[in-house]
Amino acid sequence: MNPKVILLVEDNVSDIELTKRALSKAHIANELIVAEDGQEALDYLMGAGKYAGRDIHQIPALTLLDLMLPKIGGFEVLRHIRATEHTRRMPVVILTSSNEEQDVAAGYDLGTNSYIRKPVSFTQFAEAIQHLGMYWLVMNEPPPPPIP
Repeated sequence: MNPKVILLVEDNVSDIELTKRALSKAHIANELIVAEDGQEALDYLMGAGKYAGRDIHQIPALTLLDLMLPKIGGFEVLRHIRATEHTRRMPVVILTSSNEEQDVAAGYDLGTNSYIRKPVSFTQFAEAIQHLGMYWLVMNEPPPPPIP
């Protein structure tokens, strides 16, 4: 596992910039990989498409996953992550504006580690990112890699 990489799966340019600002404000200097749709996220994780040849065993320390994505939706991305040997233990936090109870339930049913609704203000969002970073990148003991 590469402890330095955060994978942000987000199609909204404003939310991408907001996340970058929040990470910077929280002094989280980890490398940020941005996938702007579900297919790009899966290509990154599976070493396909423009990421062909990437070492797929270097999985992100944290994946922030939006639900409403073009090409392949967030739930399908999560389903694929959990069904794939080398990514099934990877920490995935759903970070979305959806406040639908069925989305929360579906996220947990599919194996998300956490479900966070995007706060409306930058201050709240920055605090949420800081707490996420502190927990997932500093305090959390990452899962061991799968045995080949």
